[in-house]
Amino acid sequence: MRNSRKIGRIAAAFVAAIGFGAVDAGQASADADPRPDLRITRFLGEQRLPYKMQVGDTTLGGLSGIDRDPRTGTWYFLSDDRWRYQPARFYTGRLDIHPATGAFTGVHVDGVTTLLRPDGSPYPAYGLPESADPETIRYDRWSRRLLWGHEGDRPDERNPDIPVSDLFVRWMDTNGRHLDELPIPRNLHLTRTSSGPRRNFGFEGLTFAPRTIAAIVEGPRFEDGQPPTVERGAPARITVWSRGGRPLAQYAYPIDPLPASPIPPTGHTDSGVSEILAIDDDRYLALERSWIEGAGYRVKLYEIDLRSATNVLRRNSLASGGPYSPVGKRLVLDLSTQQESTQNLESLAWGPRLLTGECTLVLGSDDNFDDREITHFLAYAVRGCPAAP
Repeated sequence: MRNSRKIGRIAAAFVAAIGFGAVDAGQASADADPRPDLRITRFLGEQRLPYKMQVGDTTLGGLSGIDRDPRTGTWYFLSDDRWRYQPARFYTGRLDIHPATGAFTGVHVDGVTTLLRPDGSPYPAYGLPESADPETIRYDRWSRRLLWGHEGDRPDERNPDIPVSDLFVRWMDTNGRHLDELPIPRNLHLTRTSSGPRRNFGFEGLTFAPRTIAAIVEGPRFEDGQPPTVERGAPARITVWSRGGRPLAQYAYPIDPLPASPIPPTGHTDSGVSEILAIDDDRYLALERSWIEGAGYRVKLYEIDLRSATNVLRRNSLASGGPYSPVGKRLVLDLSTQQESTQNLESLAWGPRLLTGECTLVLGSDDNFDDREITHFLAYAVRGCPAAP
């Protein structure tokens, strides 16, 4: 599962567009669009943070979401710690990326802020009612607020005493104070029965597009089918809201089949989408990550297109009820093809634009507070990116 082998320089790699069955027509439409496909032009570097680094009397780790304030250059790093060490929190700091050369030379984390509930108190610890599992964070340049996603929790066969803690997407200020939240569609409410999202398959990815907000659950709801296997993939739902907070649509994201079999064959697997990032209102990047017992982590970065996908917001089941078109997918980068081991990549954000006109794209890993894993950041130069990342 995990190892401490040194990860060397990861070269940028990308492949030609891939069609996925029902979305071929949609991909053809996207190909005719004047907007260029996103492509990675070069690798800018890798930086790491020390294991259990101390920041403001807290233990840094479990970084599951990152984003940047383009006005100040401040980076936000969200920890998914559920009071194993301290209450739910985010960190602030900076990434050193040279504006001319793009060289990525450092990561500095120097501030920490506790996430607060609507009543002003910290979120309770794991296993308690209303505990939080923070997995994704975004900075809104227009309102200068933060938006973050909680994966939710519920009982399952292995954890029958866990209380239901419904997933949510909440606004807060930069001091961690609760401001508001988005309405969650009824089909994403957690339950104690075999309905709705599965445990650990709640919100993992969140993004601002020019006119909308979108969030994705990591894997399939009970009604939408079984989790991925080596033989078949599974659908995860992307929910899209207006900037005013009104749910507009849901689209099915087709998670790939497992890229390898677990060892032993009955071993544990966990596969789904760990983050999304808007290119424009129709196209996002999606970070698809698998952990396979005996095989480790496998991660791919896709460009996805919503334009030809079916709106399934009113459809209770994707496993029955007739055909639908999922979002189109085009592979941009396969991090699993590198010679060194892939880490638990869960974060994805736009960095500063370079003097060359290229955007920078930063990926980050969650070390699970495990000394066999690492917290690191990978930076790439990108063409075909947003006008104002």
